[in-house]
Amino acid sequence: MKTFEELGVASSILKAIQEMGFESPMPVQEEVIPFLLGEDNDVIALAQTGTGKTAAYGLPILQKTDVSKYQPQALVLCPTRELCLQIADDLCEYSKYIDNLKVLPVYGGSSIDSQIRMLKKGVHIVVATPGRLLDLMNRNTVNLGAVRNVILDEADEMLNMGFSDSINAILADVPETRNMLLFSATMPQGIASITRKYMKNPKEIIIGKKNEGNKNIRHLYYMVQAKDKYLALKRIADYYPNIYGIIFCRTRKETQEIADKLIQDGYNADSLHGELSQAQRDYVMQKFRIKNLQLLVATDVAARGLDVEDLTHVINYGLPDDVESYTHRSGRTGRAGKTGISISICHVREKGKIREIERIINKTFEKGEMPSGKAICEKQLFNLVDKIEKVKVNEEEIESLMPAIFRKLEWLEKEDILKRVISLEFNRMIDYYKDADDLQIVDERSNRREEQGSRKNANGRRNESSETGYTRFFINFGKADGLFPNQLIELINKCVSGRVRVGRIDLRDSFSFFEIEENEAKRVMNKMNGFEIEGRRISVEFAQDRKDRGNFGGKDRGEFKGSKRDNFRKNDRSGFRERNSEKPWRKRTTDKKNR
Repeated sequence: MKTFEELGVASSILKAIQEMGFESPMPVQEEVIPFLLGEDNDVIALAQTGTGKTAAYGLPILQKTDVSKYQPQALVLCPTRELCLQIADDLCEYSKYIDNLKVLPVYGGSSIDSQIRMLKKGVHIVVATPGRLLDLMNRNTVNLGAVRNVILDEADEMLNMGFSDSINAILADVPETRNMLLFSATMPQGIASITRKYMKNPKEIIIGKKNEGNKNIRHLYYMVQAKDKYLALKRIADYYPNIYGIIFCRTRKETQEIADKLIQDGYNADSLHGELSQAQRDYVMQKFRIKNLQLLVATDVAARGLDVEDLTHVINYGLPDDVESYTHRSGRTGRAGKTGISISICHVREKGKIREIERIINKTFEKGEMPSGKAICEKQLFNLVDKIEKVKVNEEEIESLMPAIFRKLEWLEKEDILKRVISLEFNRMIDYYKDADDLQIVDERSNRREEQGSRKNANGRRNESSETGYTRFFINFGKADGLFPNQLIELINKCVSGRVRVGRIDLRDSFSFFEIEENEAKRVMNKMNGFEIEGRRISVEFAQDRKDRGNFGGKDRGEFKGSKRDNFRKNDRSGFRERNSEKPWRKRTTDKKNR
């Protein structure tokens, strides 16, 4: 392996990066740096995030900058404000011993006037998000006529975020003689079109394989029922006491809900999504970077470009729709040669998506065994013991306090003190897990229900098949009667005492299906039958029995017999109500006056 000096890096930059702890070049740096320091060349470099890409292009462009000319000579485009600031900070660190070199970060959410003032004073390198740079160009406050190097960092992310038109407008304003460097973790189709349009015989440098995942990351998945996803998340977080990671959710609403639940349950967590103001985003990220937060719950869009060191875990609260998003998610951990773990909490129907991701990133997912309450408590306990063993004792500060403490505790044996310390720390967790049932294991081979549920039978209806371990029931109420999943669960709880596990709920227009654990099936059916809602008797039957009698199977509305739907006038349904109950269940109405 070559040294940075052997790659041709100048002494002023060598001194700075050595002080930063750079010892030997990483693979992408060893490939890219000498190429960029030679004759002007266009480069496409494919490498995972966290592999040292910033230094790979940053050191050469710094070395080739003429500090006597106070005009932008290099332009770095990146997808987010956070990455923009990170790149600018890194370039400033690398150029610590290059006198008078100016690097300016240009991004939205900050004063455009101050950025304009800095541009007027003169800068050498501009690091920008496409939207803000285009705004400055439209105001004629930035001149790109002297730019010799254009770098697209995380180009795939910029395309995913819809910056294609902005990039085209910016590149059209840059001299054709410029050198273009494109850095990306994946190679989607959009990047190929940019390379054809703007690059001249680019050299392609690939670290690993195209779209391949980071070799330092373990990929785990836990297969659980949809209703157990949050409980699974808690167990995973508890099983790794020193976890420092990002939990990825699909929507803003889900992100906020999961973060709120974690906070309520005592976890050191917060949310990051598009509905937060820039000040709120900055505050959350500052807490996360200094590790005042252990868990950051985020959407893909909000987390793009985040450069946070030492993440131990990335948790997918459900898999993303595309492989590129998974690659970027998992790439947040295992950076700079360190190891990391990418965990996916999946439903059985996502098994095919796991196989597709495995094929493209050339990695095998390990199936995780959901930890038991006992295993979690043991892990947490030994983590505490490890902390006690390694804690730094400030002898001078506590020396004067120790005699009083010894007198206070002298009646306790050493074993008693240890038990009390452990109980002080762990009573809440022990109490939670001693009564918590182990999460039900989903048998991936028994996914016949999921496969059948996605097929259509000869009548155009979904095939009806219950999940393994559950019994499927028919009930003579549906969406036209104002029934929704939460009301059906409330009804079951009213009718049946004790804890009952409810599986899939399938609401139709005038009737519905729901699933109950097999060992509770008969009790639930017996308790619910005979119960009345506004004078109308509930009818609950085994779904298969009902099907065999031919009472449903074609159209939803009015297709079952004996429903007595006429007891409910369309515009006069005040809601489900247990007979003699004072509290009606609220329901959606079709009366326009009451909307």
